[in-house]
Amino acid sequence: MSILARLFSPITWTLSFIQKYFKSLLFLVILIVIFGLPSGDQIQKANLMRIDISGPIFDSNKFLEELEEAQKPSIKGVLVVVNSPGGAVAPSIEMALAIKRLSAKKPVIAYASGVMASGSYYAAIYANKIIANPGAMVGSIGVLFQSPNFKELADKLGIKEQTITAGKYKQIGTPTREWLPHERKELETMIEDTYDMFVTDVANARGLDINKSSEYADAHVFTARMAQEVGLIDELGSLHTATTALEKQSDVTFPIWKKKDKMERFMDRLITESVSKVHSYFYGLKAY
Repeated sequence: MSILARLFSPITWTLSFIQKYFKSLLFLVILIVIFGLPSGDQIQKANLMRIDISGPIFDSNKFLEELEEAQKPSIKGVLVVVNSPGGAVAPSIEMALAIKRLSAKKPVIAYASGVMASGSYYAAIYANKIIANPGAMVGSIGVLFQSPNFKELADKLGIKEQTITAGKYKQIGTPTREWLPHERKELETMIEDTYDMFVTDVANARGLDINKSSEYADAHVFTARMAQEVGLIDELGSLHTATTALEKQSDVTFPIWKKKDKMERFMDRLITESVSKVHSYFYGLKAY
């Protein structure tokens, strides 16, 4: 029996191991089936990277994290693909300044795949080159401040506001009543200052005459061809045009693009498509 036990011990051990760790092995197999094994490109170190700006801009953290990864010496160039109507001023500027720092070290190309407007255009101005799809909408260099006025609704519902404030402008922008003249004036001053900063940064980044800002700013929304004529973009082309241009500028012999894992791609696509469907009903030149 001892001889037979030794003879079959490898098989016995294997069966025992499978039985003991069956659930773990099954889970591993499921993960491999869902997410796949690394491809040849993934095993090799990537030297180019794509980062997307999609949908309204409310926060810059995810973009900044990706751009931080693009700082690695192994990444020789970055493509920023933009399809966004803009958004909040502060995160848009944060993204712009991050691109400015990166573009001083390595090639950064921004590509307008659909809409590159307002805050998303601000974010892209310091790219070394801006390329736009011929059907893209570009521009809308302007600033706004909005607030609803719920006074009539509150009156109908019998809702009255009770507020204690200190400071003349503390309730500026309140939605519970009409804005007072001095409040509106204060908001106009703030908006004008922000707009001046926006136009100045665009002019400096793009080498445009700030005295002729009415030609390219003033919240004009341009077709890609018109945007090229006024100097907001450098070239018309496809995504292939942009990727090829970056590969050339980055001077890589064998371009290997960094790929997101399947789950990350799925979540990004889910968020982008959800935002785009809502956004498409309200914005943009449509061709049916």
